[in-house]
Amino acid sequence: MGRLFGTDGVRGVANADLTAEMALGLSVAAAHVLAEAGTFAGHRPTAVVGRDPRASGEFLEAAVVAGLASAGVDVLRVGVLPTPAVAHLTAALGADLGVMLSASHNAMPDNGIKFFARGGHKLADELEDRIERVYEEHRRGEPWERPTGAGVGRVRDHEAGADQYVQHLLGVLPNRLDGLKIVLDEAHGAAARVSPDAFARAGAEVITIGAEPDGLNINDGCGSTHLDQLKAAVLANGADLGIAHDGDADRCLAVDHTGDEVDGDQILAVLALAMRERAALGSGTVVATVMSNLGFKLAMEREGIQLVQTAVGDRYVLEEMKDKGHALGGEQSGHVIVLEHATTGDGTLTGLLLAARVAETGRSLRELASVMERLPQVLVNVPDVDKGRVGTSADLAAAITEAERELGSTGRVLLRPSGTEPLVRVMVEAADIDQARSVAGRLADAVKSALG
Repeated sequence: MGRLFGTDGVRGVANADLTAEMALGLSVAAAHVLAEAGTFAGHRPTAVVGRDPRASGEFLEAAVVAGLASAGVDVLRVGVLPTPAVAHLTAALGADLGVMLSASHNAMPDNGIKFFARGGHKLADELEDRIERVYEEHRRGEPWERPTGAGVGRVRDHEAGADQYVQHLLGVLPNRLDGLKIVLDEAHGAAARVSPDAFARAGAEVITIGAEPDGLNINDGCGSTHLDQLKAAVLANGADLGIAHDGDADRCLAVDHTGDEVDGDQILAVLALAMRERAALGSGTVVATVMSNLGFKLAMEREGIQLVQTAVGDRYVLEEMKDKGHALGGEQSGHVIVLEHATTGDGTLTGLLLAARVAETGRSLRELASVMERLPQVLVNVPDVDKGRVGTSADLAAAITEAERELGSTGRVLLRPSGTEPLVRVMVEAADIDQARSVAGRLADAVKSALG
């Protein structure tokens, strides 16, 4: 079988690819692997389990809780909360394991399972591989020791989780947001309650859209992947800025007062300068991925801030940050990690810090974001191809070489298989948008021809 775990947990169509049986089995396997690794040694283990509002999260949550309890793990069920809230509570409550049920920005029929180790950090690749192996062993009928009597896990709701998370966010803000009018697009997702609460308690006048989740409308024409409604709401309300999250609120994109988008690269640039000013940037380095706009790299060079680039995926950004002691990192898509205060991308925290910078400086978000100039960048997703052959196809390699020759030193090409969806992403940067579109279109056709 192919690897179940992608760059951000296990994902698939709920009740087709990701079934209740799989959720239960993976949870049991995770408990056994962590027990074997010594995580539970000397105490009764505890797990924090949360989810986004997807309808399928209800039965998947039940399966995960049943699996963990059957393996002897006590469960604190925190309900609908953002992924970073589950990570934070895993650390704050001293839990041995955290589980988040979400497919992030994916459409409603999908769902996913993400495991956090003690401290709220994502599991290492080798632990995920071991969980897969144990899951397969159990699925084939390999017996496992089942606790009985008082040895089974107990389950209880932890209703204070939302307020604990909001209190954490407010506690790390450098200044209040008084005087700002902010529109929040919650993507009908996991932050629909906690994000508006945090912004309002920080002093902002809050207007919300996409904040009425019904289990079916998550990410549906709203949130960080669909900014048109947010742009319109910012203009209609005369707001200072708008903030958009995705379904599990580990992302943040923004809109300035004129309705223009402020992407993850620009947000990183603004926060990097703010943190350096407060002597909070540590090593003076920002970590980003190879998808970052060339304009971001040039801006950081001009400001004297070092840029380290990693493979795409916030887990790789986080690994580099932890290994080298860097304080700030993120992705163009809006995953931003402030390591002193979060172990994963936190869209609400990012939005609060961005708004705090606007309030602190008295400058508009548009002016702050102008620290970098985005070079034209075109991204094309090519579905229904064999994404596993991106790095081995000679025909595709020839097409990439020709594109790079045409662009020269004023642009670049990046092709990569998606870590969370069955498609190949084609990214082209150029000094001219028409050239970027032309080259991207030809490369997309080459991908279809070579890998279709």
